[in-house]
Amino acid sequence: MKNLTGKTIFITGGSRGIGRSLAIRCGRAGANVVIAAKSADPHPILGGSIYTVAEEITAAGGNVLPLQVDVRDEQQIIHALAETADHFSGIDILVNNAGAIHLGNVQDTSLKQYDLIQAINHRATFIAAKHALPYLKKSSQAHILSFAPPINLAAHWLEQYAPYALSKYGMTLLTLGLAEELKNDDIQCNTLWPVTLINTAAVSVKIGEVAARQFSRKPEMMSDAAFAIISGACGKITGQTLLDEDALRLAGISDFSEYACSPEHANQLAKDLFVD
Repeated sequence: MKNLTGKTIFITGGSRGIGRSLAIRCGRAGANVVIAAKSADPHPILGGSIYTVAEEITAAGGNVLPLQVDVRDEQQIIHALAETADHFSGIDILVNNAGAIHLGNVQDTSLKQYDLIQAINHRATFIAAKHALPYLKKSSQAHILSFAPPINLAAHWLEQYAPYALSKYGMTLLTLGLAEELKNDDIQCNTLWPVTLINTAAVSVKIGEVAARQFSRKPEMMSDAAFAIISGACGKITGQTLLDEDALRLAGISDFSEYACSPEHANQLAKDLFVD
């Protein structure tokens, strides 16, 4: 396994949830962590900000640079990447974690909702990857990891969630395309998605706090899987659409019981979207 000490990781949307968990995990491992997210102040419902997470990373002994960034704004992304490279003398890993969710079919989705999920999901992935490439090409351990699902064209998913599926599958297609485009540049490109629901604030708001605890896993399930991928514990892989369980198994971890929010409900976990 490669060492992340001194490597610089640019995480979009890392102010809460899985992004926060991964940022702290990387900070503890000696990486330079950049939290590029919109929340400069804690969200009134979801909580968390770039500064609260930065404090947690510093407390864990990590190096951190919090940057307020709206991933829909190309110029803000360009500036944040340049500031990161200047501050930490380069960029090694890009994690496309920022995301927006809308659960509805075409008839139940407004144009405003549609535009938002497309902009924050696949469009922001395109912007960040495109402008990170000049920095990543200089790294000896370059990686682009996007939190997006394997493409599942089962009718029941498309019937219910076609707009959201398009936005997330777009991230997957971009990442697979990048893997081929960059194979001669030695830049690994992969996606990661949870098998089960992950107990983030957003999930808790949508399905209720009690249900989230009973039927979900902790964010550490995904952050540990992501860490395994970008640290090299899974081996040198590219062009893969991995589920969190598969990534952890590649890293030699097969017991997932510690990740259940409620151990007594560990056999009743709910599958995440697009996972059959």
